[in-house]
Amino acid sequence: MRGWLERPAADHTGQPAQRSGDRDLADGPLANPKKGADQEGRTIVWVDESGFYLLPGAVRTYAPRGQTPVLRLPLSRDHLAVISGITPAGRLLMLVQERPYKSPDIVRFLKHLLRHIPGKLLVIWDGAPIHRGQPVKDFLAQGGAQRIRLEQFPGYAPDLNPDEGIWTYLKHVELGNVCCLNLAHLRRHLRLATARLRHKRSVIQACARECGYDV
Repeated sequence: MRGWLERPAADHTGQPAQRSGDRDLADGPLANPKKGADQEGRTIVWVDESGFYLLPGAVRTYAPRGQTPVLRLPLSRDHLAVISGITPAGRLLMLVQERPYKSPDIVRFLKHLLRHIPGKLLVIWDGAPIHRGQPVKDFLAQGGAQRIRLEQFPGYAPDLNPDEGIWTYLKHVELGNVCCLNLAHLRRHLRLATARLRHKRSVIQACARECGYDV
């Protein structure tokens, strides 16, 4: 895996770098990978993992006066493990399974990206151990590196990954207050929610702009 992205520096007044609408992010350190990807003809793919639980993302809603809405469902920690990748053009690719992700599963997702996105790719993700496991290294050494290059965000920088916005949108907009009785029910709702989001490329691109990327 090559290199690290630089975290945008705080300004000289001691205020943290602003994420939304800050052109310095798009034109400064974060522009370097995009510039390199453009020069090499690579498609950028921001990647992240998340969990989707049977417990719903509770959001405000309407109800008759004096009748507080109540969500009823079994108390459970059962969940789906989800990995997704988004592109500056607003494409969304995703895989779902019922067990935690390990490095072989990450290789499967990288192959999924290569099947569905033509040409060379620049995958940008965090430094999770599953992203650096031996199966990933073997995949690159056995030919994967011919089309795919991997870059890491700085540590503890979820605000630089547009894919975080995808999780928020799915959990609190598309699936807000949705109660599922089992994982099969949740998987169906997640599939439908993802299909709806794929038709909203402006929303996907807005997640990238919120992180300061020029898309």
